[in-house]
Amino acid sequence: MDFEYSPKVRDLRERLISFMDQHIYPIEAEREAFLHDPANAWTPWPGGEAIKEKAKAEGLWNLFLPEDYAPYSPGLKNLEYAPLAEEMGRVLGASEFFNCNAPDTGNMEILAKYGTEEQRERWLHPLLDGDIKSAYVMTEPAVASSDATNIATKIEADGDDYVINGRKWWISSAMDPRCKVYILLGHTPDPDRPRHQQHSQIIIPADTPGINVIRPLDVIGTYHMPGGHCEIEFTNVRVPKENMLLGEGRGFEIAQGRLGPGRMHHAMRVIGMAQRALELMCKRADERVAFGRKLSDQGMVRADIARSFCEIEQARLLTLKTADAIDRRGGKASKDLIAAIKIVAPNMAQIVADRAMQVHGAIGFSRDFPLATIFTTARYLRMADGPDEAHMSQLAKLVVAQVAEGRR
Repeated sequence: MDFEYSPKVRDLRERLISFMDQHIYPIEAEREAFLHDPANAWTPWPGGEAIKEKAKAEGLWNLFLPEDYAPYSPGLKNLEYAPLAEEMGRVLGASEFFNCNAPDTGNMEILAKYGTEEQRERWLHPLLDGDIKSAYVMTEPAVASSDATNIATKIEADGDDYVINGRKWWISSAMDPRCKVYILLGHTPDPDRPRHQQHSQIIIPADTPGINVIRPLDVIGTYHMPGGHCEIEFTNVRVPKENMLLGEGRGFEIAQGRLGPGRMHHAMRVIGMAQRALELMCKRADERVAFGRKLSDQGMVRADIARSFCEIEQARLLTLKTADAIDRRGGKASKDLIAAIKIVAPNMAQIVADRAMQVHGAIGFSRDFPLATIFTTARYLRMADGPDEAHMSQLAKLVVAQVAEGRR
């Protein structure tokens, strides 16, 4: 691996940092206050579109898309995108200003990789332009969804259509009024197909009759407006057969193509969160005096700063190695590293944010600083895209097999 940024990445990173300094850090508190005001429930912050247009004009748009999807994307490799995602991750929600936010990124990757020309024209291009938003519909309340073979929502053929019935929850972005399309993972049973070919993914316009948003769900006491995470009932939802992605029984194949890069993008962003928490911890420690000495002179605080530096560097290196592996070998051959970074990065960021909150004292738990938000974001990312336990189980299984076969 070459750890030096290419001239292209150096240029993009410098421009991105400058853009963040000019347009995003100055409005961070205003945007946070707006989105946490109940009077503005499910309403996008009104200043966002103007910033997006500036980012688009400066070529800081769709940086995540690893394919050369001109004119929509610069076609960066995952390794090239990693330092850019880290910078975006320093401010929660900043990736949206560059059209690099989940779940849209994963859905755009699905449509780019697996969609038909018609599907891409109708849904991918508006998403790439930032004109609409989307939701990925997988998790269900009635089953342990970390084992995706449990997914029970039915997708059944009926003439020229498919009919969808089932209940889903923790569907991110669905409350956003800009959300116009869902990609749903459901069960298309066929006794002649193996267990992992029993599920499919299908495109559902958000205004299709039979979709009932039951309620938004809070995450550690907040609703993550304007998109939120909600519970949805699908009752005889009918879409044409051409909305099926790739074909019946290929849902897990698509999911692996989506979730691998998505998990790595989360890791990239939480490195940025943790780095910002460390910087804030250092500044606070160097400013505050307790018991006659600066906090930065206290042995326990110094140890927390040193440990945090080490842990961030370790996670960053693992993230870069994972990105490089996906670029070289693809997501399927890099499952071990993807699982490892999904375990390591959010846990690390949660611990670093916790230390920074302690150093800040009571103010560290308020919205005056982003530390509590970093802490809670890292905590729920240990569940998003699969819990720690599922990834550890898969990783252990892979490592045992690799050792047995002499590959490790």
